[in-house]
Amino acid sequence: MRELLKKLRRYEIQIRKAINSQMQGDFHSIFKGTGLEFDDVRPYQYGDDIRTIDWHVSAKGHGTFVKTFKEEKEQTIFFILDVSASQEIGSPGQTKFDVGMEICGVLALSGAKESSQVGLIGYSDERELYIKPKKGVGQAYQIIGGLERLQPKSTKTNLAKAISFALNAIRRRSVVIMISDFIDTGYLRNLQSLARKHDLVVIHISDKRETSLPSLGIIPVLEKESKRTLWINTSFGEFRNQLSRAHVQRQEELRKFCRRHQINYVSISTDEDFVPKLLRLFKVRNKTVKST
Repeated sequence: MRELLKKLRRYEIQIRKAINSQMQGDFHSIFKGTGLEFDDVRPYQYGDDIRTIDWHVSAKGHGTFVKTFKEEKEQTIFFILDVSASQEIGSPGQTKFDVGMEICGVLALSGAKESSQVGLIGYSDERELYIKPKKGVGQAYQIIGGLERLQPKSTKTNLAKAISFALNAIRRRSVVIMISDFIDTGYLRNLQSLARKHDLVVIHISDKRETSLPSLGIIPVLEKESKRTLWINTSFGEFRNQLSRAHVQRQEELRKFCRRHQINYVSISTDEDFVPKLLRLFKVRNKTVKST
């Protein structure tokens, strides 16, 4: 736990330094505000979110106008973390779950230091951990500690149920950060509903072991969620290609879905430094806020 906290503080300092130095001017906050109060209207500009168009004013025939908002100081940040058995894939200390926990931890610390309320939903195919949102750095540590101690009861995944629970549990409009490998089906309709209700960020975590099996002949492979052992012939190049294509296709479909429904999307591999990608994500989000 102590080593994890040291790592998270290092990440947080890295993010803070970037915000306060070379990227100053592009950031006003780590997170885009979600508590928004109507302020005024102004003419539509290229790149504006079409959801902010004021159709009543625009219908008067003097051009297209968008609503502008004042950002409230306080906001709520909710993490939905996939804690099913498929998250155990990866090298020791660098599994998909480890990376997801680190992302939750560093963003919870950052959000808490901006006086945001932070909360967490850990889900497999059932609720494994639920921490109601509160303010303060102590709350961020509670989230980190809760994930560090978590022993999920189920190995399976049901993202549709996870999102449905979140839709019922998160009443106030919030920044919702969903972290998963998204190896599941039938969840996109619920994901769209979540994006309508909240400011949604999708963080797609993967591991190279899922797509680049070495040629080792016939080997036993443990299917994490079902606990079944499958014997697979890795000598066939076509099998490895199919595995890789399936991963790329799943990733691209989710990316396109997020773009279509104006959901912030970022893909992160377990073997890369995720901080630069998070910084680019925040930069894009803050530019979107400045244009409104």
